[in-house]
Amino acid sequence: MRAARLIKMVLLLQSRPSMTGAELARELEVSERTVARDALALSEAGVPVYADRGRAGGYRLIGGYRTRLTGLARSEAEALFLSGLPGALREMGLQDAASAARLKVSAALLPSLRDASASAARRFHLDAPGWYQEPATPELLPAVAEAVWDDRLLRARYRRGDGYGAEAERELAPYGLVLKAGVWYLCARAEGGAGSFRVYRIDRFSSAEPAEERFERDEEFDLPDFWAERAAQFARSILRAEAVLRLTPAGARRLPYATDRAAAEEALAAADGPDEHGRVTVALPVESLEVALGQLLSLGPEAEVLGPPELRERFAAAARGMAALYGTGRP
Repeated sequence: MRAARLIKMVLLLQSRPSMTGAELARELEVSERTVARDALALSEAGVPVYADRGRAGGYRLIGGYRTRLTGLARSEAEALFLSGLPGALREMGLQDAASAARLKVSAALLPSLRDASASAARRFHLDAPGWYQEPATPELLPAVAEAVWDDRLLRARYRRGDGYGAEAERELAPYGLVLKAGVWYLCARAEGGAGSFRVYRIDRFSSAEPAEERFERDEEFDLPDFWAERAAQFARSILRAEAVLRLTPAGARRLPYATDRAAAEEALAAADGPDEHGRVTVALPVESLEVALGQLLSLGPEAEVLGPPELRERFAAAARGMAALYGTGRP
């Protein structure tokens, strides 16, 4: 542990002209007294760390010293490619590897470029979760991530369906993790790598333990392509009902933003019309009539429900309620 801290201290000092004891203590997560002891140990080992005394003092490397300890370990190199996802790195337990990787890259850069990472971080940030959510980090995510990074089999217990069903024991070959709108998913091959690829919500694991055994990864597996295909299949699978709509031009433009985008675009491409008023008639796949009611009400008078009759009646009831609420005779 101390050896790693000493290396990190050298890299920090190599990447900046000087640092105060308080700055080093904050970066290394130790006390300033420990920083002073570490600086002395480095000096005794031949690393030219110089301490400037006084209120404006600090620590710096002298004589143009350059360490050769800038080679990236595999875990650091992998974490570096995720450095734009600080929250995800923290949740997977990879923040230390990413921090070490950034330090090594910074130490290897020309002095004029060493502020590049800070400059980029001040200007760009990726916020993955959706609005109006308070996503919780699954307790078992670090264990699952460990198995994913090391290509180790994962022995787990999984709650099916809505999370309240019976648990099933699984031996999985964990291929990849996906963070979708604040929810973590595992893409894995069941039955220890011999079965089919499936998707598991990590918050439904009641236990997860990386095994000592490793699995042979299928090099043809492409995580983004697999996820895109499964996501499209899932979106299609939940659209079990259909609504027939007559849309104004404004309603047609807004439809993809009110309901499933792919379903709306397909429905509009196959639409009948336009009629003499510029309206088109579409058959729109929807999840359910209840869901369709909530989604399509947002279109207001730009959409008329033609069928099925029970959905049209729900819209008529909603319209009557709105008219009663906002009628001119109401005080």
